[in-house]
This record gives sequence, structure tokens and C-alpha cells, in this order.
Amino acid sequence: MINVRDAAVRVLSEIENEGKFSNKILQEYSENDFSKEDLRLLRELVYGVVENRMFIDEIIKSASSVKMKKIHPMILQILRIGVYQIGFMDRIPAHASINEAVKLSKKYGHKGTVGYVNGVLRKIERESEVYFTYENPTTAEGLALRYSHPEFLVNMWVEQFGFEFARKLLMANNSKPLLSLRVNTLKVNRDELMERLSKYDLELLKGELSSDCLRVINPENITETQEFKDGLFTIQDESSMMVTEIASPKSNELILDVCSAPGGKATHLAQRMNNDGRIIARDLYAQKIDLIMDNARRMGIDIIEGEVHDAQVFDEALREKVDVCIVDAPCSGFGLLRRKPDIKFNRGQEDVEALIKLQSSILKESAGYVKSGGKLIYSTCTLNMDENINQIKRFLRTNSSFKLNPIELPGGKIVSEIQKEGYIELYPHIHGTDGFFIANMIKE
Repeated sequence: MINVRDAAVRVLSEIENEGKFSNKILQEYSENDFSKEDLRLLRELVYGVVENRMFIDEIIKSASSVKMKKIHPMILQILRIGVYQIGFMDRIPAHASINEAVKLSKKYGHKGTVGYVNGVLRKIERESEVYFTYENPTTAEGLALRYSHPEFLVNMWVEQFGFEFARKLLMANNSKPLLSLRVNTLKVNRDELMERLSKYDLELLKGELSSDCLRVINPENITETQEFKDGLFTIQDESSMMVTEIASPKSNELILDVCSAPGGKATHLAQRMNNDGRIIARDLYAQKIDLIMDNARRMGIDIIEGEVHDAQVFDEALREKVDVCIVDAPCSGFGLLRRKPDIKFNRGQEDVEALIKLQSSILKESAGYVKSGGKLIYSTCTLNMDENINQIKRFLRTNSSFKLNPIELPGGKIVSEIQKEGYIELYPHIHGTDGFFIANMIKE
């Protein structure tokens, strides 16, 4: 059986060298490979190293006599795991972490490598007060290093939100998020579901933004429960649920979701419509449409029609026929860094610029589907004004029939003061959700 730390080395190598996402690779490991405790350790090692990689690498640079680019890639991953355990995991003794690293270096290196790994990690452990003393950064460059975020991203956030706001956001990005469940109100209410899930010793909290949300502190194997199989809930972040709260769909309406996969918003919309009306859920790939329809069937929803369609290509058959058009646009995903820290290293400035053009194109085509008095809801899971409010302002300048419409939430709930302007921004360090943007536009 593969060693947990060896598995972590392999996963980290695939993330860095093949551009794979940690959550996808980790899904390949199960209780057939490891115990529950070992699976937890594997996830902690992988996410911990990815979240803190830049800071960890700086420590290795300081302690190593060998330049970073000359360290064998697998040995570098072993060192990163060792440094993470020494500096960030109090529950594992440093000497045990070093011994495990030395064992692994025998597999991936030679006699000299073994001595090198042992020497570097013991030096870091001996002088840990020096290596792990955190000074409060006073520059964007310092923030980038301390919290292991790309400089271009930190510079952007400092410029857009201010230094202290950016610092708190970076700290939150390196924290562990709670899992959110969305109650399927077609089958059960929130209190009933809480009672039913309590038998699994799950620690549950009611969501603060959406009345359909439950947050789970210890969500292990939650999708193996009978309640999930019976469609009583689905996995969706509370920030994403706010799209439906803002769209406020009604029974018998025609809804178009132009970038729908994996279908969380479409099924939530169907719930609020009491499974009465018509929802067209589109995406580029057939396998993604299959995911949407599988989820809809599990939840007992039959008003969703899945279609393969490119959102940049206008469908004349739907011109000015749609009551609500949902544009959950492809984006840089910088609001998801708590869950997908790999994005920090897989997205560059050039990627963001290409996405902005794609978003603009999709918005332009989607506007043509909305009937007079209908709604156009634009959302992203990123924190970047150029993909969010600036994108909307550019759209409105060339589409005079649309305007931002003040957001009124059930019960008069105030999520943010800016909702009266027609949009909201959600932040991990303020709302405890993914970073998210939603604009509410109406066609006059």
C-alpha cells in the first residue's frame, strides 16, 4: 500500500508539473487506499503545501546550499511537505516528520540526497523561531510572499480594495472553508433535514444568507448518506445560492441558464419555481449536460432541459422570449482559492484578459434573449473588478435598454449596502463564503 506522504508527493508533482487541480486528483483516493485518518492527513498535506508554497519555498531557499532550480522535483516536494509539517502542524512531532521525509528521499534520490534532505529539515527545525517568525508585511510584495499568492494578484487586490482589506482576504484564502449544503425544498425543509442528518453526528449550522443553506463543519462521506442519494440536498456554496435569491424566479416562467454546469443554479431555480415552468440549461460539453440532468433527476426535478450550446453563438429561436437569463460567466476563479488553491499558480494576467473578452461576448449575446421587463443576472466566482462591476459598466454603456436594478432579498435581508446599486460582492473574510459577484439587471 502506498505511503500517505508518498501519495502527497505524487499529487503535488501532478499539480505543479501537469497543471492538474488538487481536488480532482484527491478524489481518486478513497478508503480503499487509506483509512479516514490517513485521507484527512493526505488532504491536509496537499492543501497545506499548495496554500503556503511560496512561503515554504522561501524557507527552503534560505536553508539550502543547493539552488532551488537544481533540486530534483520530487525531492523538492518532499522538502515542502517536511517544512509544512515542521512549521504548520503542531500535532505531528518534527522529528517524526523529518524521519518520514528521509525515508521518502531514499526512494526518490541517492545517498547524498538523503543526507541533504535530513540536513536541510533539521536545520529548519533547529532554527524554527527564525524561519517561522512572521513579520507583518508592509508592502504588496511582502503580502504575496507571506500568504503565498502571486504578486500580480496581490497588487490587483491592494489597488482595488486597499492594503488591509487585501491582507484579511489573503488570510481567509489560506483558511479551511466549511462545506455548504442546499436543502431541496421540494422534498424537505431545512429544520427537517438538520434533524435527519444529525444521526450521522454531523455538526450543522444554518446559513446566514440563504434560507436554503446548511453549513457543515465535519462533512466526511456526506454524499454517501441516504439523504443525499434520495435528493434531499445537494452541494453548493452559499454564495452561489444567492443567484437564485436575487433572480427570484416565479412558477411558469422561462429561464435560460447559458453556462449552467454543474447545474447548482438551475436546480435551485427549479426549486423556487416549485418545479413548474421551463428551464433551459446549456453548456459546451455533453458530459457536463449529463451531470446537470443526473443531479436534476436525483432531486426530483423535471422542468430542466439540458442542451449543448455555445453561449457566444446567438440562438434566434429564443430572441426576447426569456423571463430570466442567468449568465454565470467563465472567470478567473479567484474567489475559490480556499477550495482550489492551485488556481493561484494556474492563472496569469494573460488568462484574465482572455476571460474578460469571453465574458463580454457571452453577455452581449445573452442580452438578446431577455424579454421586455425580464431580468439578466450576471455572476462570477472571482474577485476582480474588471471581470465584475467594470464588466457590467462596459456592457450597460452599449446596451441602453438594460439597467442595474436594486436587489431586494427575502425578509428585507441586507447582505451588503451596495445591493441598492443593483449588485453584491461576497468575500471569504466577511461573509464566510466563496468570493462572488452578482449583478441584477432588468430590461426596460
